[in-house]
Amino acid sequence: MLSNKKSWDRWELIAIYFLQKKGYKIIDSNYKISGGEVDIIASFNKKTIFIEVKYRKNLSHWIPEESLSIAKKKNILKVIKYYCLKNKIKEEDVAFEFIAITETSTKAKINHFKDVEL
Repeated sequence: MLSNKKSWDRWELIAIYFLQKKGYKIIDSNYKISGGEVDIIASFNKKTIFIEVKYRKNLSHWIPEESLSIAKKKNILKVIKYYCLKNKIKEEDVAFEFIAITETSTKAKINHFKDVEL
């Protein structure tokens, strides 16, 4: 049986594979600073894309999209601003996306939300 962290890594890898098939170039994953983390950083169409990934097996309580709270968005924005300042990336060259993965008994479903507002 996989631990929670190992299970999470599996779903993050599925999201990375999904993005690579769409032409995204993965720059980094699990990028952390004090007070925040971004799951995946990629480049696509000359933009730096910051991507949050959420997985849920049981949808009876809530869906992955509901996990993107105002507080979570603030933390992600803090990480994005730090990363951009550190790497001299302009705000207009940045986007935020969200990948929601849900699992049923037969397969996983991936919803990819682009240009999400923070």
